[in-house]
Amino acid sequence: MKLVVFGATGATGKEIVSQALAKGHTVTAFARDPSKIEIKHPHLRIVKGDIFDTNSIEKAVEGQDAVLNAIGSPANKIGTIRSQGTYNIIKAMEKKGVKRLICQTSLGYGDSVKTLDRTPFIFKYIIVPFILKKGFADHALQESYVKASQLDWTIVRPGNLTNDAFTGKYKHGFPANDQTIKVKISRADVADFMLQQLSSTQYIFQNPGISY
Repeated sequence: MKLVVFGATGATGKEIVSQALAKGHTVTAFARDPSKIEIKHPHLRIVKGDIFDTNSIEKAVEGQDAVLNAIGSPANKIGTIRSQGTYNIIKAMEKKGVKRLICQTSLGYGDSVKTLDRTPFIFKYIIVPFILKKGFADHALQESYVKASQLDWTIVRPGNLTNDAFTGKYKHGFPANDQTIKVKISRADVADFMLQQLSSTQYIFQNPGISY
């Protein structure tokens, strides 16, 4: 399958690119700074572009079978890179006739806010309301754009991301009040789950959580 990955230079994006290539996909990695992509592979194409530049996005998505979106920014950075960037991706996909979108957001807001009950006190009452507040708001807006699109979308909501190794053993599609989840997961396992959605219709038009 021909895939384009946005956020390809981020920690999760790099996992998506690496695992997609290992699975035999042809990958286009979209990057503002291509030098940050260290992977070399005959089935990897690197496209230099900016998530706020619609022309470069359209060139990247044209002819692709699916889009995997893992764009993000530091938790304490003010901005709309997730929402506006995703909006630009959606419009480019609709214009170029690419239907399948798999978009990473996060657990902890909207109808998944109850998952915060499973997190430490400092995270729920200090980090979320003071440090992650703007980031979560941008994620919520991002999701609203995805859900209003004409695409075959799946929103993947991971718990707190770690750099731990791939396990292939995680929970997904659980209710927000599930008392057994740990609200954390490795980026490698998130990438695995996102790539699995390429051959599954289980979560089309849904926003499953994913966590250990």
